Amino acid sequence: MVDYPHSPADAVRVAEQRFRRELEKQLGADVLPVMRAFQNASESSDTDLTKTEIALAARWIKAYDAARKAGFRDLGDTDEAYFEVKAV
Repeated sequence: MVDYPHSPADAVRVAEQRFRRELEKQLGADVLPVMRAFQNASESSDTDLTKTEIALAARWIKAYDAARKAGFRDLGDTDEAYFEVKAV
């Protein structure tokens, strides 16, 4: 979690775990390819993308939103805070 100034480390860790679980629930083993499709789509024009890439990017938006809501569930939402997803 990035830019959430009001929570102790334990609460942030639990929120990150909820976020990760929900993202995996939404996308399963497709987290990385769907995230990459979204990144590619955000850097390209619609005419450069295939229908499959557009569909994958849309899946990311829906899954990330559900995961964000799950992560912030007990913390309260802020405009500045967000969850950063990195490939490991």
